[in-house]
Parts: sequence; C-alpha cells; structure tokens
Amino acid sequence: QAHAADIRVVPWTGPSSIMLGLMASGLQGQRFAFHGYAPVKAHERDAQLRAWESASHKQRQTQILIETPYRNTALFEALLRTLRETTRLCVASSLTCDDESIATRTIAQWRKTGAPDFDRKPTLFLFLAD
Repeated sequence: QAHAADIRVVPWTGPSSIMLGLMASGLQGQRFAFHGYAPVKAHERDAQLRAWESASHKQRQTQILIETPYRNTALFEALLRTLRETTRLCVASSLTCDDESIATRTIAQWRKTGAPDFDRKPTLFLFLAD
C-alpha cells in the first residue's frame, strides 16, 4: 500500500539469517531460492523436497528452507530420507548467537554423523544437488 500511495519505503539494515546462512554454507550463492516452510504432512513434504532437489540440480540453485524449531528433527529426517546421497545439505542454527552452529555435508555424510544439536533452535536448511 505504501508503494501504491507513492510513500518512500526504507528498509532497515541488519543481519538476515537467510543471507548469513547462505554466505556461510559454501553452497551456490549466485542462484538460490528461498521457499520458507515445507509442507507439514510427510507425503506432501517428501514430494516437495524431491521437486526442489530436481530444480536445484537442473538450475544449479541452492534451495533454502526454514522450519519452526519444534519441527527441525522431522524436516531433517525428511531431507535425509528423500534427497540423494550426493546432495549437499547445510544446517545453520542459532545464527549470530553464542551457540551458533553451521555445518555443510553430503546427505551420505549426514546419515553417518546424525543430526546436529538444533532442538528448539531457529534453524535454516540449505541444499544443493549435484
């Protein structure tokens, strides 16, 4: 409405967890898509993750998701279950906080190491398919 009324809109500067996570991930920073939340229902979420992985592969595009902190584990498990072993996944939690954690590994590596400590923490999930 401000634009329609020709009112100047001035954004506040400051850290954006989405951009900080992308910068720290080591994944493709030139082409990316932010999707927000994945579907909650498991079968819908799995199908959407596969579609996003296909787009990532075709366009060499990093896919960025967020989740409510209490559903981090469910999304992480869905990512491990649905994405290809060679797809790289970054899990970035509590960005700019004292307990910040950022790790990028292939799905195969994540399956071996298991989930990071992200329970009830604001977390970004970024992935790039080969």
